[in-house]
Amino acid sequence: MAFIIRLMSQEDLPQVNQIDREAFPGLWPPANYQRELKNGIAHYIVVCDQNKKYTPPAPKNDPPKGLSGLIARLRLRFNHHDHQPPPAREYIMGFAGLWLMAGEAHITNIAVRDKYRRQGIGELLLISLIEMASELDAQLVTLEVRVSNTTAQSLYAKYGFIEVGLRRGYYTDNREDGVLMTLEDIASDLAQNNLQRLKRKHRRRWGMNLRHIAPRTPAVK
Repeated sequence: MAFIIRLMSQEDLPQVNQIDREAFPGLWPPANYQRELKNGIAHYIVVCDQNKKYTPPAPKNDPPKGLSGLIARLRLRFNHHDHQPPPAREYIMGFAGLWLMAGEAHITNIAVRDKYRRQGIGELLLISLIEMASELDAQLVTLEVRVSNTTAQSLYAKYGFIEVGLRRGYYTDNREDGVLMTLEDIASDLAQNNLQRLKRKHRRRWGMNLRHIAPRTPAVK
């Protein structure tokens, strides 16, 4: 699979919002990624399929009725070159993000399109976030996961996350509890050696090479 992982941009928002609605249909209100891109403590990444392109839908501008509508339709017909469809963009398979606060990198979400799940994409995003947290000089990484999502809990445990608490009624869609998990001392030799070992294992299984991602520099307080 040919893909890249990079920082999220403004142009990615239509696809990111689409993936968010697919991955978290019951959560309300939906995340505002337009605002997140302006958030100085937020860092978001996307993983893209380089063999596939995404063409944004053309905006719908229905002409008015009557004479003015007829004139608008005639203009559209004879000036079609002025109404070209928007350019194709990289096809985003998934995205993830974290907030950096006082040495703590808190993973806000990891989301993958349905048809790309169970193909190592979510794990790759997790690896990328842990490496980004290290580059941002975080001391620990935290996250919440549904108590029913034992598969995700096992994945996080494999990377050294331990359960440290329970957030009652954390999820707004069904009031499910959230398990709070933490990966501590991520700069230690133990944590880094485990990360690199699992990264190599992931690459052998899925054939994915992770390109270096330069995180945004945190704003100076």
